[in-house]
Amino acid sequence: MLKLKRKTIHIALVVILALSASMAKAQQAPIFTNYNNSFSYINAGYAGLSEGVNILGLYRQQWAGFVDNDGNEVAPQTFLLTGDVPIPAIRGGVGLSIMQDKLGFENNINVGIGYSYHLDLGGSTLGIGVAGTLLNRSVNFSSLNPNVANDPLITGLGEESAMLFDFNAGLFWQIPESFYIGVSVVNVLESMTKALNDQSESSASFVTDRTFYAVAGYPFQFEDLPTFTFIPSVGVMSDIASTQVNASFKVLFRDVFTLGANYRPQESVGLMAGFKIKDFHVGYSYDINTMGSGIPGSHEIALSYCFKLDLDRTPRDYRSVRYL
Repeated sequence: MLKLKRKTIHIALVVILALSASMAKAQQAPIFTNYNNSFSYINAGYAGLSEGVNILGLYRQQWAGFVDNDGNEVAPQTFLLTGDVPIPAIRGGVGLSIMQDKLGFENNINVGIGYSYHLDLGGSTLGIGVAGTLLNRSVNFSSLNPNVANDPLITGLGEESAMLFDFNAGLFWQIPESFYIGVSVVNVLESMTKALNDQSESSASFVTDRTFYAVAGYPFQFEDLPTFTFIPSVGVMSDIASTQVNASFKVLFRDVFTLGANYRPQESVGLMAGFKIKDFHVGYSYDINTMGSGIPGSHEIALSYCFKLDLDRTPRDYRSVRYL
């Protein structure tokens, strides 16, 4: 009875988190349909919470083939590489993330290194993490075709770039094989460069995108369906001005094959599939846009591998919920 009650509470938390977020269409920070694969990037507290060295590569091509009025390919493309490892000697784990995000004539390269302190809460673990980041942001202003001729914000600018420093912070709480929830903020300082055009009274400046994240999920099984694992989850990202919700449901069959769907209100429905062979995982998703206007769909593929380590931990059965 107690186990059933705890399960009900966890599912309710996932639902409440989904319903408590407002919905909007736009977001500056890159968004992933398989947001479970981006925990090491969006939440510094996650680093090292699984049983080994996790390596992940993810590529997202949003609105594949989308071009502007001049025929330029301006569809967003995102490459993400992450790695994290638990280190018991420092009572936590460390993580590394490298991301390249292209949007139109803008190109961003972000490198982050972080540490997560693991607080043992008995039957669960809380990761408390921080990460320092360097962002190289560049824009080719000469390729822009503004609606207003001689726009003073960009007039006289060519290809401009700048390096910005910022940091991320996050909390990630998980009960192995049962439940996880995380809250975090990326680019806390929202660093800004000086005006790019010193010769103009008003000019553009580069700035990092402060973004808040919340994720939760709960894999569970029914007694009469032991070969299936059901995994509802939710991810919310917000820059305060706008908020984006991802609500997902996956089914894992015999711990090998996954099928699922993701719903992003007012934007898309995503279809997801994947498989794993031992510790190697492959995941793919395709987003069908619901915005109309002939906007094409989006592709996303993730490849990951976990090098398991023989860690000196108290006897518990840990499994990374990140790749389910």
